[in-house]
Parts: sequence; structure tokens; C-alpha cells
Amino acid sequence: MFQKIKPAWVDEFKKFALKGNVVDMAIGVIIGGAFSKIVTSLVKDIITPAISMLTGDTKNLAELSFALSDAKDAPVIKYGVFCQTVLDFLIIALTIFWAVRIICKLRARKAEPAPEPPAPAPTPEDILLLREIRDALKNK
Repeated sequence: MFQKIKPAWVDEFKKFALKGNVVDMAIGVIIGGAFSKIVTSLVKDIITPAISMLTGDTKNLAELSFALSDAKDAPVIKYGVFCQTVLDFLIIALTIFWAVRIICKLRARKAEPAPEPPAPAPTPEDILLLREIRDALKNK
């Protein structure tokens, strides 16, 4: 009595979702999220304190800010958080750049055909002449 009506796009979506590229991309997003946390910790817990030590400022980079006025509830511009986020981005972008570069080089090596053996050197003219003489003598 009741028929299951399946929209035409469902099969197309299944093909798309189960392709290897989509699964690889999902894995990359998960690993990227975890890597982002590692980089954030690197910047926040290692690089920022080192910068603070070098500059003599005891503040954490993320705590750098200034108020737009002296009023108690004045808006605060937290430029330290922005700097920390930019550092995170630069480290992640640099890491991805190097990873992609290495992968491309490995793929290029794998795709390179084996080098062909060098072509034999052309036979010298005097050898060719001697062969002609030999063949002429054989035919007599």
C-alpha cells in the first residue's frame, strides 16, 4: 500500500559521499582540527612566553590589549589575541605548504618513468667503410 518514494538525488548523493576523496577529506579535516590544537598550544604555551621573556614583558601575548577610553566599561581592543591567531595561521600554513610540497615531490618521483638507456654512439665512418670492404670481398 505504501511505497517508498526515494528522490532521484539520493543515489547520486550516495555515490558522492562514498567516494574515496570525500572520506580522505573527512579524515584530513579531523586530523587538521587536532593539528590546529597542537599549534595553538605551541604558540600559547611555548612561543608566546619566549617572546614575552625576550621583550621583558611578563604578559601573555593573548593578554595584550588597550582600552579605547579611560571609562570603566570602555571597549577593549585585544590585539594580542589577533597576533596569536595570526601566528597560529602562519605555522599551520607553513606546515601544510611543506607537507604538500613533499607529497608532490614523492608523487612526481613515483610517476617518473625509468630513464631510458642511452642510445648507442653512432658507428665511426672508418668502421663503416671497413664493413663495406668486408662485405664486398665476401660477395666476390
